[in-house]
Amino acid sequence: MRYLSKFLVLLFILGVAVAGCDDEYDSLVDANLERRPIPDTEVEASQGDADFTNYVAIGNSLTAGFMDAALYTNGQRFSLGALLSAQFEATGAPSTFNQPDINSVNGFNTLVNTGNGPVLGRFKLDTSIPGPSPTLNGDPIEPYTGETSSLNNFGVPGIQLGQLLTPDTGNPSSPAFNPFYARFASAPGSSTILEDAISAAPTFFTLWIGINDLLGYATGGATNPSVLTDQNDFEIRFQAVINTLMQQTEAKGVVANIPPILGVPYFRAVGYNVIEFDESDQATVDQLNAAFSGFNQVLDGIVQFPGHSQADANRRKVQYSLGANPVLIFDPNLENIEQKMRQLAAVNPQLSNDDVDMLLPFMQARPIREGELVLFPAASVLGTLADPDNPTSVIGVAVPLENRYTLTFEQLAEIEGERQAYNQAISSTIETNEISQRLALYDTNDPTGAFADIFGMDGSSPGISIDGTFLNPDFSPNGVFSTDGVHPNARGNAILANEFLRVIEAEFNATIPKVDVLALPSVSVCAGDCLSQQGGS
Repeated sequence: MRYLSKFLVLLFILGVAVAGCDDEYDSLVDANLERRPIPDTEVEASQGDADFTNYVAIGNSLTAGFMDAALYTNGQRFSLGALLSAQFEATGAPSTFNQPDINSVNGFNTLVNTGNGPVLGRFKLDTSIPGPSPTLNGDPIEPYTGETSSLNNFGVPGIQLGQLLTPDTGNPSSPAFNPFYARFASAPGSSTILEDAISAAPTFFTLWIGINDLLGYATGGATNPSVLTDQNDFEIRFQAVINTLMQQTEAKGVVANIPPILGVPYFRAVGYNVIEFDESDQATVDQLNAAFSGFNQVLDGIVQFPGHSQADANRRKVQYSLGANPVLIFDPNLENIEQKMRQLAAVNPQLSNDDVDMLLPFMQARPIREGELVLFPAASVLGTLADPDNPTSVIGVAVPLENRYTLTFEQLAEIEGERQAYNQAISSTIETNEISQRLALYDTNDPTGAFADIFGMDGSSPGISIDGTFLNPDFSPNGVFSTDGVHPNARGNAILANEFLRVIEAEFNATIPKVDVLALPSVSVCAGDCLSQQGGS
C-alpha cells in the first residue's frame, strides 16, 4: 500500500553536478576566472554621491549571513553586507568589513536543537532522501571575542523590527532576548542594536528589517497572532528607526522592504496534491471512499435539515482516485458543523449521536484546494500514522493535517494584506522624511527585479537566469535558496547584493561592479557528516 510514492522528490532536481560544497569554493573561483579571466575595466568605479568609507549593515538574518538554519562561518563569509562591502572596495572605499565572527564550521541549528543531546549544526542536502538533514558537530552560540566597537555588520538573526530599539534584545531575562545580539552587544541588557550601529559612525548603511514581523506568523500556519506585529506599531517603530538614523548620523543609505515571502521554498516545496495512488492501490482507494461515503451523505443531509450551504458541503466531501489527490486538512475558518449533525441525528434514525462522535475529527475538515499551501514541515508528518496502533489513521489521507502545517486562501489573503501594510509604512516613512534625499528604497516587489524572476511574479516560470545559467527557486544544487527553505544561499545573497547595487547606482550616481553570482557556491551536500547518514538515526 503506497500513499506518497513521490512525496519528497518534490521540486529537487538532483541529477546535476553538485558544485556548491564548502570545500569546493576555491575551485569554483578558479573556474570562474577561466570563464571570465579579464575584469571589465571599461567603466571606472565611482562612489558618486555616496560615501562608502564606513559602511554599516543593519537587519536580521538576511543581513547576518544566516543560512541553512544556522549562523556559521561560511554563511557569514557570504553575507549580504560582506558581499556589498567587497564591491564598494572597487570605488576606493576601505576593504575592512568587520562581522561578529561566529567561528563555527556548522553553527547552531536553530530549528532542530532542543537542549537535549549533542548540538546539531547547519542543514546540508542529503541526496538520498532527498532533503535537508542537520550536520553533526554543531556548536553552541558563544560570545563574540572580538572588538565590538569595530563592527560593521549589525545583522541579527531572528529579530523583529522593534528589537532594534529595545535593550531587552540583549537581556537574558526578557522575552525579547536574542542570543545572536547578546553575543556581540556593547552592553548586553543596556545597549540596543540601533545604538550600536550608530556608534559605529556609518557614512553609508543598508537597512533590511521587518520580514520577521510577519514571517513567524506565516511559517506557523497563521495560528499564533501574538507573533504578528500590529500595523500601527510597525509604522511607529519603523519611523523611530529611520528618524534616529537620520538625526544621529550624516549617513546615506538604502532601505529594503518586504518581498513576497510566500514564494520561498518553505511554502512551495510540498504540493497541495501529494497524496498519490497508482493501480496497485485501487483496493485502498475503494476502502477510503467507502469509509468517507457515510460522511459525504451526512453532509448532504444537513443541507436538507437543519439547513446548510450545498456549496460548502460539496467542498468538504472527500473522494479519492488513482493519481494525485489533495491533502485532507483542518480548516479553522470552516464552520463547525457538529451541532447541525446532532440536530440531524435527532430526526434521522439512520444517524446516531455515536455516529456523530466518530465524525468529530472532520467537523472542520476538507480537501485542500489548488493555490492553498502546505508548509515544508508537513513533509515529516504527511503519510505517517496519527495513532501508531491504527494503520488506517494516515495523516493527510484519513486524518486531517493540522492547520499549523497549511495556509488557506483566507490566511494567504490576511498575510498578504499585512505585508502590503508594512510596505506602505516603509515607503511612506522614507518619502515623507525631511532628509529623504539621503535615503533610497529597494523595492523588492519591483516587477522588473530579481524577486519577480525568482518567484515568477510576472506569470513566467519561477527561476532566474544569470549569465546564461538558469538557477532554480529552490535548494537544489542549482538553486538560490539554502536548505532551510527560507534564507538565500551564497548565490542568492549575491543576486540580492546586485539588486542593492542597482539601486545605489541609480539613486546616488555611483558606478560599482556587480558580484559574480556563479563564482559563489550554492548548497552543500552531506558527506557522511549528516544525522540522516548515521545508521539507525
